[in-house]
Amino acid sequence: MDRQPRVHANGEPADLVTGNNGDVQPPPNSWVGNDSNTLLVVATLITTLTYQLGTNIPGGYWQDTVIKDGKLHQAGDPIMRDLHRPRYWVFMAASWVGFAGSMLMTLSLLVRMPVNSRHVRWSFAVAYSSLVLTFIVSQPRTHLSVDIIVWAAVVAFLWVTVSLKPEHRMRAIQALFCGAREN
Repeated sequence: MDRQPRVHANGEPADLVTGNNGDVQPPPNSWVGNDSNTLLVVATLITTLTYQLGTNIPGGYWQDTVIKDGKLHQAGDPIMRDLHRPRYWVFMAASWVGFAGSMLMTLSLLVRMPVNSRHVRWSFAVAYSSLVLTFIVSQPRTHLSVDIIVWAAVVAFLWVTVSLKPEHRMRAIQALFCGAREN
């Protein structure tokens, strides 16, 4: 289905709104309205957080080399890796993906890629959802499958937020969380 871009009677794109002083502005709740400098700060913060998480594993590191329960624990090895191996690998994978996604977003914005491009939006979604997953998985008192389900819900919400146009976004969110209703 080929859609033609919507335009106003004066020929300007309908995706833009004219402000009080006559300047052209993006519509509210649009990625275009986000300043690239703001997104650059967010990308840098996510990069910093994921780097910090990758170097300071939750649970810390073994201080001494000991044999405990028949297993060798080397000084400097992550405790989480030895005691919660599946959780550790999900944590590390999410940390690496979040770091890569935030670096990709940072580089994209530094080379002046448009803020509304799919590349910038999806690299943000990948970095943010990976950061959420690292936080959720670092909590050892929950079952790993519950952590993955919560993360999947965050990914679904980000997908709706990032991929749908603003005029369709609210309808999709209502259908997702409230169920489809007849008016």
